[in-house]
Amino acid sequence: MPETPRPPRIVFLSQRVPYPPDRGDRITTWNFLRHFVQRGAEVAVGCLQEEPRDADAVDFLRAQCREVIAPRRSPRVARALGLRGLLTGEPLTLPVFRHRALQAAVRRWCTPTPPDVIWVYSSSMAQYALDVPARAKVMQFAELDSDKWRQYAANAGPLGRWIYGREARLLLAFEDRVARAFDRSLVVSEVERDLFRQRIAGVEPEVLPNGVDVGHFQSRGDGDRHARTAIFTGVMDYEPNVDGVCWFVDACWPALRERFPDAQLLVVGSRPSPRVTALARVSGVTVTGRVPETPPWFDRAAVAIAPLRLARGVQNKVLEALSMGLPVVSTSHAAQGLGPAPSAALAVADDAAATTAAVARWFADPALARASGTAGATWVRQTWRWEAMHALCDALLAGLGVRWPH
Repeated sequence: MPETPRPPRIVFLSQRVPYPPDRGDRITTWNFLRHFVQRGAEVAVGCLQEEPRDADAVDFLRAQCREVIAPRRSPRVARALGLRGLLTGEPLTLPVFRHRALQAAVRRWCTPTPPDVIWVYSSSMAQYALDVPARAKVMQFAELDSDKWRQYAANAGPLGRWIYGREARLLLAFEDRVARAFDRSLVVSEVERDLFRQRIAGVEPEVLPNGVDVGHFQSRGDGDRHARTAIFTGVMDYEPNVDGVCWFVDACWPALRERFPDAQLLVVGSRPSPRVTALARVSGVTVTGRVPETPPWFDRAAVAIAPLRLARGVQNKVLEALSMGLPVVSTSHAAQGLGPAPSAALAVADDAAATTAAVARWFADPALARASGTAGATWVRQTWRWEAMHALCDALLAGLGVRWPH
């Protein structure tokens, strides 16, 4: 009988605790981490806690993984540490995510016997893996973080333009170093692969997209649906989300309310910033804060919006809305990672007039909105299931010599 391979040893590093899957990075990290555990790997997880509820998530992960090291760091301390980069000449991002206890844990996990794989999500965590041994190192960039800072610089005032521009330049240099040191560099879409090739010449990345939990993001019916309700979902202190939804309320919402006096906008997501909280004073706008789960809120809406002006990669909010059977009005920035999405279900609009018109079209015709949403849900289920992404991941790891025990 063939010998059963031993369980592969994987060191898994992510910025945040990779659970629960309630924001973009946690959705990605949890679904790949869970896959590794289910395939029988022995996984050691290194991450940083940033809020009190993370302690429960760490306990949950410890019940499934070989070891979890997750030091707590407050946002205030992280920001103060980031300023060290101004003195050391490094990107401000790196000291924000640097912690001695986590450095010591990664060294311990990698010596004297190197793990089969170090899997790193987000370039800021690659600093832990550069100087330790491993049979293979995988850098899941998803998208280049340096380009996010480049976008911020392009839209900032003089001081912000200098700070963000500095971060974009220095972080790109670090990403270049990481890409050349690791065995595989992964991006989330063909658009990101093209950008990567432009910015980091001579390193060929592979595309590993996000997926959608289509069982969870499945409509429970139209009983609570309101034909003139739009929904925006996301973590509501994240600047691209704050910028996008505030722009929509300012530039598009007055005209929609004038045409549809009963129109409603649901802003659903945790940690709303003061700018977002203030939107609740606008007629027809509800700001929920954290909710136990988003599917019941999707089922109240007729249309989802993704008016993100600062965005790259694959937007989970768009895929989840489509999976829930809602048509989506999105900027080209938020839609660019999706590839050939059905135009019947996804309207791309980049200015106020086009965005307003696209939402109004589905507000005015509920039957069309439902048919469009059904087309989107069918496409997501055919194209974006997590099982397909896990198969791509397994093929990638097989090429690095990883064998699963089952």
